[in-house]
Amino acid sequence: MSGDSAGAGPGANDPRPSAVERPAPPPVHDSILDTIGRTPLVRLQRLARGIRTPVYAKLETRNPGCSVKDRIGLAIVDDAEREGRLRRGGTVVEATSGNTGVALAMICAIRGYRAIFTMPDKMSEEKIRLLKSFGARVVITPTAVPPDSPDHYVNVARTIAESTPGAVFANQFYNRQNTDAHYRTTGPELWEQTGGRIAALVAGMGTGGTISGAGRYLKERDPAIRVVGADPVGSILRTYKETGRITKGEVYKVEGIGSDKIPGTLDIDVVDEIRNVSDRESLNLARRITREEGIFCGGSTGTIFTVALQIARELDDPDRWVVGIVADTGAWYLSKFHSDEWMRENRFLDEEAVDVSFLLGMKTRGEVPPVVTVSRAEKVRDALALMERYNISQLPVVDGDESVGSLSEGPLLSRVIADSAILDRGVGDFLEPPFPVVDDATPIRRASEALGRGGSPAVLVRSGGRLVGIVTKFDVLHFLMNGGS
Repeated sequence: MSGDSAGAGPGANDPRPSAVERPAPPPVHDSILDTIGRTPLVRLQRLARGIRTPVYAKLETRNPGCSVKDRIGLAIVDDAEREGRLRRGGTVVEATSGNTGVALAMICAIRGYRAIFTMPDKMSEEKIRLLKSFGARVVITPTAVPPDSPDHYVNVARTIAESTPGAVFANQFYNRQNTDAHYRTTGPELWEQTGGRIAALVAGMGTGGTISGAGRYLKERDPAIRVVGADPVGSILRTYKETGRITKGEVYKVEGIGSDKIPGTLDIDVVDEIRNVSDRESLNLARRITREEGIFCGGSTGTIFTVALQIARELDDPDRWVVGIVADTGAWYLSKFHSDEWMRENRFLDEEAVDVSFLLGMKTRGEVPPVVTVSRAEKVRDALALMERYNISQLPVVDGDESVGSLSEGPLLSRVIADSAILDRGVGDFLEPPFPVVDDATPIRRASEALGRGGSPAVLVRSGGRLVGIVTKFDVLHFLMNGGS
């Protein structure tokens, strides 16, 4: 055996990669907290189709707590420990819409602290259960109370912290570690990842920490960068920015952003503009981001990217980027806006985002089959018997899975009354125009247009080459009149 072959590594004909060719192993960390930050940017493809300005999503869902709040949770706890306010066996208390609570609960679990959180009652059950899974105590407070009410979730948290020995109030709405964490981490990451090509940052404003900290850093690098706030209709922040007046907020459904007070961590001068987005727009776009971009996100992300796409269209510059923050994961909202039933109940379901298969699923069938048909060879008496049995007035005539015509009860009965011998003739002799056929993925709006164009009373629905249902004008009208319910 030659020296060249004995004990030699992979040769030219060896399919195994050499050590140099092997990919580097993923990083190894001593703690889950070491994985906070350094989140990726992903370009939107389908939602931004036709927009020349690239739109990127900053995936804060890649933090271990699945939200942007991991950054501030760690900064707040580290600061309290450095100052000696938080010691072994202590308690962290916070008022949270969920994400900051998750971050703090995770950190407390690792470092051995107790955690108590107050939350408004509009927050999702998933968030409440998650906080409890880390061992936290959760106190639910009413949503529809003014900021100065003792029952407001921030005031309840402050009271708990003051009455609990060894407790610190994280106070994310007024803790400068919130803003500073984003100045130290999020801003520099965005500048580096975009290579300075960022033209606009779009972020939500709950505490204002993300937009203030990251926005301040970016403006120090390039004062021309626009910092735009995306805010729910009902929040007071846009009015405050534009007029300086503090007005009364209104209830809205999107969680985690917007405010009925002015947070101390919001540097309003850093924000160039605030745009309002309705619950309906926000939640439907968040669903589309999940379905079309594969980015599983919360409702605030829908608010943010509604504005980000607007800004990108207005810029119309392929050399500059718009970046929006994907604030948290959709996993916290499975029982809310990621549920078709919840969207229907709250009349938010967008007909443009709802397809015909959804409408078929809404129909109460009882003993009626999904679609009742006859062939052209069947007798008129049998067709009329089907109409009577299932209490329907139109009947599609098919050849296999092809729609070849239709029958209407009124005209057919008139002919039978005039000549009863017609009962034993084939329906093929009395065909009316066939119903239009649409795919089950067809948006409801397009199906309703198909109904309107030819005056047809119904459309047939095809899936996988087979006819699977029928949608009538009444079905579509009921959907539209009830806001998708």
